Amino acid sequence: MLLCAPALSAQPEASGENWLHYGGTEKSWRYSSLSQINTANVKRLAPAWMLQTGDPDGGLQVTPIVENGVMYLSTSRNRVYAIDAKNGAELWQYRYEVPKDFTLIYGPWNRGVAIAGGRVFMGTIDNHVVALDQKTGRELWRVQIEDSRQCGCNITAAPLVVKGLVVTGVTGGDSAHRGYVTALDQKTGRVAWKFWTIPGPGEPGHETWAGDSWKFGGGSSWMTGSYDAELGLIYWSIGNPAADFHGASRAGKNLYTDSVVALEADTGKLRWYHQQIPHDVWDFDTAYENVLLDADVKGTRRKLLVNVNKGGIAFVVDRTNGKFINAWHVVKNLNWVKGVSETGELVGRNEPEVGKTKVLCPSIGGGRSWNQAAYSPRTSLFYTTGIEWCQEVTAQEEKPSEGQTYFGGTFKLVAPPDKDPHGHLGAYDPVTGKRQWTYRSKYPLLASQLATAGDVVFTGDVEGNFFALDARTGARLWNFQTGSGHRGSPIAYSVAGRMYVAAPTGLGSALAGLMSQLWPETEKFRGGSTLVVFALPEEGK
Repeated sequence: MLLCAPALSAQPEASGENWLHYGGTEKSWRYSSLSQINTANVKRLAPAWMLQTGDPDGGLQVTPIVENGVMYLSTSRNRVYAIDAKNGAELWQYRYEVPKDFTLIYGPWNRGVAIAGGRVFMGTIDNHVVALDQKTGRELWRVQIEDSRQCGCNITAAPLVVKGLVVTGVTGGDSAHRGYVTALDQKTGRVAWKFWTIPGPGEPGHETWAGDSWKFGGGSSWMTGSYDAELGLIYWSIGNPAADFHGASRAGKNLYTDSVVALEADTGKLRWYHQQIPHDVWDFDTAYENVLLDADVKGTRRKLLVNVNKGGIAFVVDRTNGKFINAWHVVKNLNWVKGVSETGELVGRNEPEVGKTKVLCPSIGGGRSWNQAAYSPRTSLFYTTGIEWCQEVTAQEEKPSEGQTYFGGTFKLVAPPDKDPHGHLGAYDPVTGKRQWTYRSKYPLLASQLATAGDVVFTGDVEGNFFALDARTGARLWNFQTGSGHRGSPIAYSVAGRMYVAAPTGLGSALAGLMSQLWPETEKFRGGSTLVVFALPEEGK
């Protein structure tokens, strides 16, 4: 399905001097209105300062937050730093103490903090939320969301802060667990509301789960949501059902897995949902970021939401009501479904089978990983990565054990049919999916994108290169070897009139570990945990 190209106009949803939210703003554009660094001078960019966190296990997957010249960032084992954003001087440091008997199913990793009301908020690897004094780093409160030793879950994403609340998701989509989104009072830590991603008995949607499968059905909410203040709605993406590859015991659509849900910020009440993949048996989460933008569609201005799922398909819906607008692909190698109908239904499902090995594309690593896309109102383009790889999958029956892994099958990564596995970054019309340009990479690109008003797109690769592309043409303009692969999210900010670009470095995560199945040499790629901050040389130096 392809619509006429919409007219997109500049909108004031950009970060400027500060970078206050995980996605830049609450609408997740990952766009900076700063233009001091641009296509003409980006080649002069040089390191201004660096921070070694001393916490390399799991890499540095963070999005730094900046407010009034102070930067806040977290590490894989829940250290929090407050840093002078001009020179890298440490202002304070907080270390979260994990219980000695605690063990992780996955990780460790952490993707960031949130700030609001003079406080810094972070989710932890043992499923707590902590609030810190923004000036001193002193712990103000600590709340356990759920016993991680029982659920096998934790909090890896940055929280979302809205209307006096700190909202957080939870992991657990690949374990026998029931997911949720939780909102806490920013001042006290008291639970304000909880939305269960899998409805229980008597709740709408419970009938989409057979028997007791809902109790261990997954539905993790493991990335950060978005927020529309005008509509008063929080948008959160929900991951896959469990078991991942075997769905016989959970007959039905399995709501609200693989859905974008719109929740009333004040109450957590479900306003609408859009399920992209009913009864997912591929582990193709709808867990990634929701980019909120306005556009003309067939001559009518619409409030839209763009979400790229793990299956390699971008879905576009009306964010006022969840109505389907369009769907488009970010990868060439995609055979788990033949397509998406004009009304948003999947056509021609190609499902794993018990005892039979199938080659399905893309792989469990995704047609794209969780690293975030960017949208520029200057170019009206949406910048997102894609990965061309496949897998051999064999489904198998499996009984759930609470809090333990629950895949329901085995998988092995293989090259696509053309024997050309690789990654790429593309510039697309966000509604029609029409591609403007493509930048090719030998390996998957696992860092988020940053778009700026200087018409530059920044990102990094797994070999350690942090680089800049022309936002309009895709031409490579500048490169700096940081010494370790990129898995985090770069940002832009300014202090005293000088623009900086900060790049977290340090390769990590489960997906990074999978790459060696196709690219054996990646086992030798260096890890680490260093923030490298760049700027143009100061005048006279």
